[in-house]
Amino acid sequence: MKKIFNDNHLIAIAFITVFTLSATQKVQAEKPLSEVPVAIKYYGNVNTFPVFELSFNGNTEQNNFTILISDEFGNSLYRENIKGEIFTKKFAINTEELGESSLKFEIISNKTKNSVVFEVNRNSKIIQEIEIVAIK
Repeated sequence: MKKIFNDNHLIAIAFITVFTLSATQKVQAEKPLSEVPVAIKYYGNVNTFPVFELSFNGNTEQNNFTILISDEFGNSLYRENIKGEIFTKKFAINTEELGESSLKFEIISNKTKNSVVFEVNRNSKIIQEIEIVAIK
């Protein structure tokens, strides 16, 4: 009888271990859905227009996005609905029309209703370098 009891005890421990590990993995799988999988970076200039790149790294749960670009006063400059999982999108911004106002990029996940907002402030600086070299 002792041998059967020990085997049942091991089976119970095995079940508890399996259920504990499966619950932990499920929590980790649901965590990324709370954030919008997007990043923004300054890409450079085309002519005199600054170019920004949005990189999306979605999945089957987050593959439908709305992109809103507005100025600091809330005027909408661009709006687009995009469906896709992993892609990039580049934007050339006409700064002559905007002046020195800042931009806001808002990306909304249409399925989870979560959003992320990036604010872009543009500052111009003129740098003059002077080099003095001793001549023999």
